Amino acid sequence: MKSRAGILYADLLLLLTAAIWGFAFVAQRVGMEDIGPFAFNAVRYAIGVLILLPLIRYRKGKAPGARPSAAGAATTPGGFWGRSIPFVLTGGAMFIGASLQQLGIVTTTAGNAAFVTSLYVVIIPLLASLFGRKTSFKDYAAALISVLGLYIITVGFGSGFSIASGDLLVLAGSLFWAIHILVIGKFASTVDPVELSAGQFAVCGFLSFIAALLFEPEPFAGTFRALVPLLYGGVFSCGVAFTLQIVAQRRAPPAHASILLATEGLFGAIGGVLLLGEPATLRLFAGGALMLGAAILSQLPVGKAEGAPTS
Repeated sequence: MKSRAGILYADLLLLLTAAIWGFAFVAQRVGMEDIGPFAFNAVRYAIGVLILLPLIRYRKGKAPGARPSAAGAATTPGGFWGRSIPFVLTGGAMFIGASLQQLGIVTTTAGNAAFVTSLYVVIIPLLASLFGRKTSFKDYAAALISVLGLYIITVGFGSGFSIASGDLLVLAGSLFWAIHILVIGKFASTVDPVELSAGQFAVCGFLSFIAALLFEPEPFAGTFRALVPLLYGGVFSCGVAFTLQIVAQRRAPPAHASILLATEGLFGAIGGVLLLGEPATLRLFAGGALMLGAAILSQLPVGKAEGAPTS
């Protein structure tokens, strides 16, 4: 049962998660001045794993007879490989989403990247419809509104049609962040949240490490210069925020989770303006307001179906 106090607590955790992720766009933008996108992700996710390992050991030592992971292991067949499935699926989706986002942020602003990434909230119900969830009129209306907001932010109303390649990459990444959210929803109730975080970081970090070696010359040469953004990305954006998300999704209705996580774009735009000196244009916040409104519209309950599961 989900009490009101429990739901409120989960909602606050989700809002904090959105704020951490929003300001992470600033860290990613700054870090890209000294280190490549794949190397950045490899290091920050490795830091995330290192942050969580002591917590995992502490939790196992404190409650050896009632480990949450034991329940997950019992419901996941196939021994080691079967138990690895949640980590591989979540980490794989995270790798693609994070890579596209990191590549895109090179040629766009932190504010643009944050708002465009937040489109995953609108994409989630559309994707979920492929797995049996009924898609309503408001889902399509939200999609149209978000496209209008995206147009205002990335193209504007000048002559001609052009969109930055960075915005397109971030948009493609938002599709995989939506997939990532749906996959987490499948495993959040059966796999220990901290172990799920560490496992997906390990997979994502390993894949990013391989990609850095293959596609970036001297990929880790600027690691020390980018240490502060990397620490923020590893400790807070990875180690703290993703775990808060998984913990909160156990208690918060899916509608609450999607709406609150959608504010990530707003926090990212604010961070870009305050910390990077990016222009606070009417175009940015008007388009962002439409996209945030679309995210909220897409999650409004229909009839009694508030919190209807997307999986």
